[in-house]
Amino acid sequence: MKKLNLLIGVVLIIAMAIVPAYFKNYGIHIFTTWLVFIIATMGLNLTVGYAGQKSLGHAAFFGIGAYTVAICLKAGISFWLALPAGGLLCFFTGLIVGFPALRVQTIYLAFATLGFNTAAWLVMRNEEWLTGGTFGINNIARPSIGGISFDGNLAYYRMVLVFTVVLAIILWALLRSPWGKAFTALRDNPIRAESLGIDTRRYTLMSFAIGATFAGLAGGLYASQVGFIDPALFTVGASIMMYLMVVVGGPGYFLGPILGSAVGVVLPEWLRFAQAWYLFVFGSAVVLLMIWLPDGLFSIPDRIRARRQSRQESETRRLNSQQSQAAQSAQKGGAA
Repeated sequence: MKKLNLLIGVVLIIAMAIVPAYFKNYGIHIFTTWLVFIIATMGLNLTVGYAGQKSLGHAAFFGIGAYTVAICLKAGISFWLALPAGGLLCFFTGLIVGFPALRVQTIYLAFATLGFNTAAWLVMRNEEWLTGGTFGINNIARPSIGGISFDGNLAYYRMVLVFTVVLAIILWALLRSPWGKAFTALRDNPIRAESLGIDTRRYTLMSFAIGATFAGLAGGLYASQVGFIDPALFTVGASIMMYLMVVVGGPGYFLGPILGSAVGVVLPEWLRFAQAWYLFVFGSAVVLLMIWLPDGLFSIPDRIRARRQSRQESETRRLNSQQSQAAQSAQKGGAA
């Protein structure tokens, strides 16, 4: 399965590097947005899918990263300093937001993170001296480095693709390390994990902090991509949409954010032929998907494998039963 995931990942990277070159500007914009949300949901998948925490505040981290980059660029600070600054700010904010997870779980933790998202959104909307309030911040520049400009849509897309691949490799290495095993142990059985000597408090906080960092980096890339941000982009609804992307792709599946983000970003564009009905069609498609595949799209191979194994076990039991009955009949015949 791991080799299959690696092969699929390599094929996707090659396809995503080549295909957008044949698109027009709007198509490139959609694919860039897809990549940005892949980064954001990779972080949320770590928090929700691997560590088993509930978070409905991811859009707040996304917004913090976006506003950090926008404000720094307006102040004349380089994008290459502003982007890691946004990620670092989200890291420490994620640590603070993770503290409720040490005391509450499930729906109560979800409401706590939802409250954080609402508070962050209110700051973005009301602190006009810093964020521009409802008017937002516009004319956010795109970066350049060493004489290479990323002002063009295709050039910026390729830059974001590089960021996506690098961050995916970092996350892959993290999940294959003892940290990854600790996260999954925390998700599967926190009490057992603690009895095995795993510092559950530490890994709970780090799952929020690392997930928030990914969201902050994604937000910074998004701000520079669209050139304008305002608080409406970072509401609780946006957090719910990101959570939905993780669930649709498959929580705990490494490649899940790719499919989940495609459903959340690319699919609505394909459904625009339905015009005013497209939101209804999109919502219905997601509901049906959740009914038939509650573990997400990437659970399909596992479900097929489990069904095949179940059939093989049933067939083995049937054959064993037939052999047993035949042996008993032979014994009775010999006794007679």
